[in-house]
Amino acid sequence: MAVPRAKTSKARTRRRQGINMRLSAPTLVECGNCGNLILTHRVCPKCGFYRGRQFIMPENNG
Repeated sequence: MAVPRAKTSKARTRRRQGINMRLSAPTLVECGNCGNLILTHRVCPKCGFYRGRQFIMPENNG
């Protein structure tokens, strides 16, 4: 049976675990209607369109 020769240090353990805990940047796509960058499969908050149809009426903040 395999037995470790020495205790694995906290730095070595955390370095190994940290590789798999990295956050990835969200994938942004361009809205087909207004060109705003949005998350995939979401209604555009700027124009309210999703897949060529308007689902919400955007609020004018200006």
